[in-house]
Amino acid sequence: MAGRRLHRGAVRVLEELAKRRWGFCPNVVPHLVGQLGPIRAVRWTLRAAGTFDAAVRALGPVRTHLACVAISQFNGCRYTTHGHAYALELHYLRQRERLFPADADTMADWAGLPRPELRGRLRDALMGAGLHVELMWVDRTLALAEGSQQPIDEDERRLAQLVTLFATLTAVGIVGGPEPDQAHDPINRDARLKTRLAALRAAKNS
Repeated sequence: MAGRRLHRGAVRVLEELAKRRWGFCPNVVPHLVGQLGPIRAVRWTLRAAGTFDAAVRALGPVRTHLACVAISQFNGCRYTTHGHAYALELHYLRQRERLFPADADTMADWAGLPRPELRGRLRDALMGAGLHVELMWVDRTLALAEGSQQPIDEDERRLAQLVTLFATLTAVGIVGGPEPDQAHDPINRDARLKTRLAALRAAKNS
């Protein structure tokens, strides 16, 4: 009985934290608590938030979410790929005033592809987005994710920290199989930007 109460309490705490941060309760939360246990899940989430925020401050939101997308795809997790790809779309639209070439659903479908094919699809999207230099960061990220490279500077150390963070998160997402939800970033709270993105996507696909 006490264990179930602790489980439910941890889920409520993490959902409330996420709602304050991102504006919604992520579908992964019950799976995270179920797989890690309530105490470890709360501690892990607090550390993960700090790691992610530090990466955003150092690398910027587009580069950070692109790294999260690449790691999630490499690990084969559609859930985390979608959440960070959606955030990437929103930040790109805010910065560039146009659509990122691939939408979140499309990028989620690339999760689990062999690295050469994944790298090729990300390359095409980045070239179409005018983000040519970001391909270098994708290559760094994928090399760190597969373990063929060790970090050589502070920026790569932050990427390596994201690789470690997502080793846990994508494992939970793959085992639990939560449905994709919203953007895993505070930008998700910008309802006007999300509406604009949806309208632009609809117009493009019509």
